[in-house]
Amino acid sequence: MYVCVCKGITEKALREAIYQGAGRMRDLKACLGVTGQCGLCACHAKQILDEALLQKSQLQDFISQQSTCMCETVT
Repeated sequence: MYVCVCKGITEKALREAIYQGAGRMRDLKACLGVTGQCGLCACHAKQILDEALLQKSQLQDFISQQSTCMCETVT
């Protein structure tokens, strides 16, 4: 789905940028140009950013817990 029609930026492109390290709206604007034209996409882009950062954090926590559990069972 297109989030920013002015720049042709999709939700997938936003999520990829976030998983590659974009952690703020200014990062997304710098690397993709989101909100750089009319700004109507800002709310939706921010929502996607927040959701993706939460998912990324949860995934990292899960991986961290799995690593800890495996180490505890080995010893």
